Amino acid sequence: MLTIREFAKASGFSPTTISLVLNNSPAGKYISEKTKVRIRELAEKLGYHPNQFARSLRSSHSHAVAVMVPDISDPYCAQILLGVGKALYRSPHLPVLIDIQNSRARFRKYVATLFERRIEGVIAVANSLQLQTEMLDIFAKNRVPVVAIGREFSHEWISSVSVDNKTGAGLAIAHLYEHGHRRIAFIRGPKEVVDSAHRWRGICEFAREVSLPLDSKLVVQMEGTASSYEGGFEAMTQLLRKGQRFTAVMAFDDLTAFGAIRALTEAGLKVPEQCSVVGFDDVAAAAYYNPPLTTVGQSMEELGKIGATIFLHTIQMQQSNGTQVEPVLRKVKPVLVVRGSTSAA
Repeated sequence: MLTIREFAKASGFSPTTISLVLNNSPAGKYISEKTKVRIRELAEKLGYHPNQFARSLRSSHSHAVAVMVPDISDPYCAQILLGVGKALYRSPHLPVLIDIQNSRARFRKYVATLFERRIEGVIAVANSLQLQTEMLDIFAKNRVPVVAIGREFSHEWISSVSVDNKTGAGLAIAHLYEHGHRRIAFIRGPKEVVDSAHRWRGICEFAREVSLPLDSKLVVQMEGTASSYEGGFEAMTQLLRKGQRFTAVMAFDDLTAFGAIRALTEAGLKVPEQCSVVGFDDVAAAAYYNPPLTTVGQSMEELGKIGATIFLHTIQMQQSNGTQVEPVLRKVKPVLVVRGSTSAA
């Protein structure tokens, strides 16, 4: 790469003038517009780029933000990343993607690297229990702004944005109930996924309100640290083996629902004629599945945008005031998206 001294020699301008122009320094207002245009043209022609690493050492600002996901292959994470990327695009901050693959060991390894690289903040898709303690203990204590997307935090320095899972689950079971379903099976999410408990609470509250009995024989909880197609398939297979009668299945999320529909189909059952299926999240594939999936919609892209916007505001206030900023807690209302996977009992 061309150094600033080499560029200065080739262009005839001093390193100071070049730095003021290309780094958009406030002191550059005293440089003529003609000179600015010429420097930018020569920089593009010669392929010169300012050394942001060296600049960060001088300014103590790396402008790097860690965007941490539990599993990059999860469609839920992919759509959130899209929103985060759009919100950060016009800012000076560079997102550094960290995929911990639901592993505490990988998380601990990346933490050391992030501090070495002088990361300025963390935007984390934190829908599992695995991130909670470590995030609070490591990042917050070191005054690194943290925004968690996908779950609520009750911590004095952690901001969060999440969907109202309890309300969303209530919408889903109400939809099945209103269509005459009384024997409803449930595939609960893994215990380590915080959303699982919130959604189950919404189901139980609605059941109490309408005196709907919940048969424990029709409830299966997935194992592991995350939902998956395979988990949904195995849970549905387990339900079918019990031989219990049910007319509808409420899956933890869309991935689980996809796996459940596959198991029902292989067992010779038609969806929704013989069994209705409801998911949660409204991932991109839900509208194009066979049949199209009825689900609880939450705009993951919007969650990502909100999370990144909260981070940008927090880092700006913190760098301006020199003190930590009180956390911002946002909760987004879900909506029921009715498609072809549900019908009357």
